[in-house]
Amino acid sequence: MCFFTNLKMENVETVWFTVINPYAGSGKTLHQWHRADELLRRKGIDFVVNMAGGGCRANQRACEAARQGFRRFMSVGGDGTLHDTLDGIMSFISESDREGRHIPLSDFTIAVIPIGSGNDWIRSHGIPKDLETVTGLIAGESFAPQDVVRVSFPGRENDIAPSYMMNVGGIGLDARVCERVNHRKKQGKSGRLLYVEALIYNILHYEASDFSVECDSEKIFEGKMYSLAFGTGKYSGGGMRQTPEAVTDDGLLDVTVIPRFGLLRIAREVYKLFNGKFLSIKELVARKARRTVVSPLADGSEPVEVDGEVIGVTPVCFEVLDEKINVLQTMKDLR
Repeated sequence: MCFFTNLKMENVETVWFTVINPYAGSGKTLHQWHRADELLRRKGIDFVVNMAGGGCRANQRACEAARQGFRRFMSVGGDGTLHDTLDGIMSFISESDREGRHIPLSDFTIAVIPIGSGNDWIRSHGIPKDLETVTGLIAGESFAPQDVVRVSFPGRENDIAPSYMMNVGGIGLDARVCERVNHRKKQGKSGRLLYVEALIYNILHYEASDFSVECDSEKIFEGKMYSLAFGTGKYSGGGMRQTPEAVTDDGLLDVTVIPRFGLLRIAREVYKLFNGKFLSIKELVARKARRTVVSPLADGSEPVEVDGEVIGVTPVCFEVLDEKINVLQTMKDLR
């Protein structure tokens, strides 16, 4: 469904294209959206309402809107809806590049109305879940640039399309946790404890795999690892901090490798995922880089997740783009 409000098509670049995931927040999105809709109208914000349902994913809707000239996108839902909205914008930019006309990423702005069950991206930007505050930030033009990461699959380009990331992704244990959480959500479960339960389950059942990790062409790790996290943001999995020193606009990707070590040690240290002291664990390998390549050392592959969505399998390459996109920020975070 799509309709227009207070919209003159000649100023389409200044109108917000609102991508709403009606299934986010365990189905509570539409109820909360009515409140957000009221606040946006009251603050005089022009927007187009679009439901990303009926077999049409948010990325397809966002791509088509970008073709029509929209440059402002409002993602209504959780981290998954944000990821799909970004992918749609990037699909349009890639399409334009192939046609010989480059559209700068900096022309685009994404704001988030955080209604979904997974809202980790907003934490790095200090954005509350309070709709009054969020709509006020949008009305006040509180935006700042953020890095975008291209995620591609060497040797499988014909089978797996590149994806794009604005927060945190992972390989191995991290991706297996996302698989289990998403499965549980489909069963109607919700809440932060889903991530904790999935983490504990996979710690007990997951076998470390052999990988090589290169950051900016330097090999930083080779051997058995439980997990690898990469991020431009600090938070994932309902508040866990696998990349606690990540900066959203420094042009670098934070990489954290978790090698294989004893289960008892993992159990003793797991609380550090939530208090920001994760990198104090001496066995971890951490780097900042513009480009990271992760390759399996044996037959087989591991799933790769980005912003809570499993998008492919290793080998995989993560690379920070030269251009940045504009995103919603709290006033105090603007520089």
